Amino acid sequence: MLTSAVDPVYSSDFATLIAPLPAAVGELTARLVALIAAHPGLAGKVMNGWKSVNFRHAVAGHVCSVFPQVDRVTLYFEHGRLLEHGDGLLAGDGLKKGRYLRLVPGDDIPVDRIGILLSEAIALFA
Repeated sequence: MLTSAVDPVYSSDFATLIAPLPAAVGELTARLVALIAAHPGLAGKVMNGWKSVNFRHAVAGHVCSVFPQVDRVTLYFEHGRLLEHGDGLLAGDGLKKGRYLRLVPGDDIPVDRIGILLSEAIALFA
């Protein structure tokens, strides 16, 4: 079990973030956040103003953010346009630099592909 700042069991900030959302969205958010928080070198922080959990790497800087919303959870990669392995998974062609993945309750989280994208995103600037 994770005991990071974004662990829903230990973080009142995370609990506050997902409290107004349907339980299924909160659970999906918690699973996605736990997956990203477990990636080597990433540290997460709940950003109340942005209503997100942002992940940084000590060298690469801001890597991604998780935005829980009423009907979905969005994983936003800060430099998603530069990621080679995002084709077919990431949307946002109209964005200048970012790309995102939208998940709805009931979706399978593409664990392996997200892991590859996180590693690639860190490698871009580390």
